[in-house]
Amino acid sequence: MTTVISLGGSIVAPETADAAFLKNFTNLIKELLETDKERRFIFVVGGGGPARIWQQAYREVRTALHAAVIDDAADWIGIMATRLNAQLVKAVMGDYCKDDVVINPGVPVVFTGRVLLAAGWKPGFSSDYDAVLLAEQFKADAVINLSNIAQVYTDDPRKNPNAKPIKRITWKDFRAMGGEEWSPGKNVPCDPVASRSADDIKLNVICTAGKDISNLKKLLTGEPFVGTEITG
Repeated sequence: MTTVISLGGSIVAPETADAAFLKNFTNLIKELLETDKERRFIFVVGGGGPARIWQQAYREVRTALHAAVIDDAADWIGIMATRLNAQLVKAVMGDYCKDDVVINPGVPVVFTGRVLLAAGWKPGFSSDYDAVLLAEQFKADAVINLSNIAQVYTDDPRKNPNAKPIKRITWKDFRAMGGEEWSPGKNVPCDPVASRSADDIKLNVICTAGKDISNLKKLLTGEPFVGTEITG
């Protein structure tokens, strides 16, 4: 069984690398790999704080110079941050990860170990879309999207105290909430390009909090968990 996880940069490196999270996450994954010798994981890592900080610096400098801010340039900065974060997770996984970090999920991918790392590919979408492509290629029935939120809400709970958590939602309703346009650094549970693709291939996406290791273990072992499932 291959489990595809979109590993949000916001939990790997909210500002800088979060060593405590990486230790706890790696211990869980190693435990699951040792328990089930047939199990494999694909982690697609986001850019997190480094992506947002470097992109903001780019925008500030270009604006100060009265020069245009180019979305592709901002995207490439974010992509490079995802590759740095993915290389860190690959190194942490040690011998379980034998293959190079995947940077083009649009071609057949070699997966010889137990863990495979992937990162940003090209401008126009986030690493969520890469996760969808890899799930399709390796015939996974879902993508687990780990971020710094436990569930998708009806509205931003930081701004609206009446916002309600959602346990299950269709792609149609989710896409209506999140919009259809991508912009570099956009912070949503699943980006619009990935959402369209997942909807097209009827792929389920489960959104949950990555740093809640006990809840994540429940999800990965088939027990009841806190999260939001997006379905066709």
